[in-house]
Amino acid sequence: MTGLSVTLKKHWPGFTLDAAFDAEGGATVLFGPSGSGKTLIVKAVAGLGRPDNGRIVLGGRVLLDTATALNVPPEQRRVGVVFQEPRLFPHMTVERNLLYGWRLLKPAARPDTQEIITLLGIGHLLHRRPNRLSGGEKQRVAIGRALLAAPELLIMDEPLANLDAARKDGILPYLTRLKSEAKMPVLYVTHARAEAETLADRIVHISGGMITGVEHP
Repeated sequence: MTGLSVTLKKHWPGFTLDAAFDAEGGATVLFGPSGSGKTLIVKAVAGLGRPDNGRIVLGGRVLLDTATALNVPPEQRRVGVVFQEPRLFPHMTVERNLLYGWRLLKPAARPDTQEIITLLGIGHLLHRRPNRLSGGEKQRVAIGRALLAAPELLIMDEPLANLDAARKDGILPYLTRLKSEAKMPVLYVTHARAEAETLADRIVHISGGMITGVEHP
């Protein structure tokens, strides 16, 4: 499993997204101000939004090709998504949240649960429910749930945006470790320069719906 290739065009009244980039493994940060088109790109990659024209290839597998009317459904793309809001199931314990997608996999395809629980430092939270977690703990559980569904790509759409400075500082070491140890590419969205520089193998700069440059910090 190697990289991700994205070419997208989409027009709305007053805004046009026209973006293309390649990401060969590691962590790719989509960096730019609010409203620049970052979330539109990751939604298209995840299958949650359809461009007017575009092609998306992940690890040699075509997920979208508007020229041939190919559009793989979101649930078949094997793309894990972590949003600004953790979106955990409130009636389930942390453990049941973590295993929600894992249980649907064939046994041979299931990731090692203990490895991911240890990676994210959430072993002591397994029997709690989401209403007993801090914001940073909820995000770590949401990341764990996404990883345990065995994605080929992990998307994180501004996962720290709703956390205060202390909680951001608390979760960044886990994200840095995840970047180093994850066996899949990561597509990370932020408008915070410090996050981008901490996590990125490459930074794709976006402004006004256009890619304005690629940086290798």
